[in-house]
Amino acid sequence: MSTLLHAEYPVDAEDYTRAGEASADIKRKLKQLGVSAQVLRRVAVASYEVELNLVIHSMGGTLTLEVSPERVRLISADRGPGIPNVELAMREGWSTANETARSLGFGAGMGLPNMKRNADEFDIESEVGRGTTIRMGFLLG
Repeated sequence: MSTLLHAEYPVDAEDYTRAGEASADIKRKLKQLGVSAQVLRRVAVASYEVELNLVIHSMGGTLTLEVSPERVRLISADRGPGIPNVELAMREGWSTANETARSLGFGAGMGLPNMKRNADEFDIESEVGRGTTIRMGFLLG
């Protein structure tokens, strides 16, 4: 698998003013590479959701973009509290967002379900007290 593009985006906890910048840059880069509109839309939704999860729920982390001729991969790795019950967190409407996030219109509990729905490949690993890693793949062919 040859890599056409690799980019890493640090995302700070509770940085609501910059939330969405990484996903906007990812969308711009994929558009420049000629990724189809259908795949572009799905990656844009998933990257925004995972970036917001980093801002809202973690103590900061990194969003990584990898593009090969076969797929787009997004990897979100955070330092954070971890998710005590991943199965529960995957339910639509389930949220542990704080009052600040909710007052800004975030934290509706659709982030993880939207990521899974839009990705062709989805994997989540979380350890309480250590953090969460989410891997998503989007097929290009």
